Amino acid sequence: MLTRSLMVPGARSLSTKVAVVLSGCGVYDGAEVHESSALLTHLSRHGAAVSVFAPDKEQMHVVDHTSGTPMSENRNVLKESARIARGKIAALSELNSDDFSALVLPGGFGAAKNLSNFATEGSGMSVDSEVSAAVRSFHSQGKPIGLCCIAPVIAARVIPGVEVTVGSNESSDKWPYAGTATAMEEMGGKHVVTDVSQTHVDHTNKVVTTAAFMCETALHEIHDGIGAMVKDLLGLVE
Repeated sequence: MLTRSLMVPGARSLSTKVAVVLSGCGVYDGAEVHESSALLTHLSRHGAAVSVFAPDKEQMHVVDHTSGTPMSENRNVLKESARIARGKIAALSELNSDDFSALVLPGGFGAAKNLSNFATEGSGMSVDSEVSAAVRSFHSQGKPIGLCCIAPVIAARVIPGVEVTVGSNESSDKWPYAGTATAMEEMGGKHVVTDVSQTHVDHTNKVVTTAAFMCETALHEIHDGIGAMVKDLLGLVE
């Protein structure tokens, strides 16, 4: 495996090895940067050894983050994700679930555009074959999986009957993406209403989810919710 761990040199090595899958860099066309940073920070605080992966393919499109409009250029998901991982990253094709205790996918529109096509297909979505294979492999081995923000749609598609949350199922200024809950239930998942600081743990499937930026709220609340997800996720590691 070519990836290098994100643990601080000299830190004590623990048995909990976590694989993180990113979807680019930037909320509108890749991984949400604040969510990814919060995730890596909380995993570090708990002493987990983290390796980062991303699909080696072109993004669905590139978005100008000052205007929210598409740009006429192409970018690679792996190379963009490397910005968040500080270059310590490997292609998703190299991920072997045997080497890790848990899997985590942060949100951002990249999860709905590059890891899946939920952004264009809704409940008729499909999941990138490498992403689907990773989720199925961890799930079949009884290893916990964490997802936040829009990423739980991937679990809803891949894991039959999974319980997940994206926060609210009623649209409002605070919850502008609540329609996602209906889409996940159309795919056979079960949506559980939570607040942004809370998680939902599906103990049967060992899937932990939190709403993150599905909610329009203060940044520290997003950070706290992801921290709760990491704590619950690691609590499921055997």
